[in-house]
Amino acid sequence: MDCHIGSQITKLSPFLEAIKSIKALCVHLREMGFEIKYIDIGGGLGITYLEESPPHPSQYANALLEELEELSPFTLILEPGRILVGNAGILVTKVLYIKKTLEKYFIIVDAAMNDLIRPTLYNAYHEIIPVLKKQEEKIIADIVGPICESGDFFAKDRSIHKLKQGDLVAIMGAGAYGFTMSSNYNSRPRCAEVLVNQDKYYVIRERESYEDLIRGEKIPEHLR
Repeated sequence: MDCHIGSQITKLSPFLEAIKSIKALCVHLREMGFEIKYIDIGGGLGITYLEESPPHPSQYANALLEELEELSPFTLILEPGRILVGNAGILVTKVLYIKKTLEKYFIIVDAAMNDLIRPTLYNAYHEIIPVLKKQEEKIIADIVGPICESGDFFAKDRSIHKLKQGDLVAIMGAGAYGFTMSSNYNSRPRCAEVLVNQDKYYVIRERESYEDLIRGEKIPEHLR
């Protein structure tokens, strides 16, 4: 038996309500002679992107065990992907240039919507901070990529320390639905993935090249 009620849920009550329905259905099916060996309650436990206050995984686990105990024996399956990796990953990008208009202050970085599409796809909030701590004043700016698309942005009207060309910026909470949703849109090679463990780092996925983009392409003989 399987259910999934949604993503980025920051309260226990929706999960418990779903489990009550699962329990009732499970009891009914067992009375009909069906053997329920596995119950998959999906994922959905949220993480903190800004001011969310999701329950701790231990609270989640205790609540599940209490509700499901009477259904034993069965194997419980969970899919807690975001809670495991969401805040374990960041997207590091470099400021290419600063553009000021009468109405807007733009910070253009070398990452783009193809690298992290959640802001434009879901209007999702990701904290954005300088890699090196800044003492400069804060400004209100749009942080955008170099693709010529109105959706190529990471934040709009965001308060951020004043940056300059060449500064590195960390886009936080990119570990979940970051690289897996990235693409080669606009013929952009995907970025490298780097695992950091204390003072050591390891490249665990090589940066793509333009040769990678065309590796699978073939020109018919009559067009050569």
